[in-house]
Amino acid sequence: MTSTNSNNTSINARFSVGNNSGQIAVGSHISQVQSVNPPTVTPADLAALQNLFDSLKVQVKTEMPPNKQAAALERVDELQEAIAEKEPDLSTMEYVKRWFVKNAPQVAGAVTSIVIHPIVGKVVAAAGDLVAEDFRRR
Repeated sequence: MTSTNSNNTSINARFSVGNNSGQIAVGSHISQVQSVNPPTVTPADLAALQNLFDSLKVQVKTEMPPNKQAAALERVDELQEAIAEKEPDLSTMEYVKRWFVKNAPQVAGAVTSIVIHPIVGKVVAAAGDLVAEDFRRR
């Protein structure tokens, strides 16, 4: 984009291709600041997340055969720990989800619903943009 103002001063702006959105100002004496604060994970969020895991454990105990319950409960604990880390362990989250799809399809939907739950999204977003982008990609 090129523009010439009333003083015959040329102003040039170049925009790269990609996922860009928002306002853009081009001109003289323009100052813009954008500040994005990561979401805050509240104690209420953590309590709700704990309730989700408690419900999942009950579901594992009631819907899975006894010979697979211990392994499934270990995966649930792994998932809970992966989400609770300062920087959530996305690889473990992905692994646990795949494990349930393969070994316990009767509760795989409940596991997936935790992984994609808005509170988990909030926890991941609070860890930073790079982690959040990787989470969305996966």
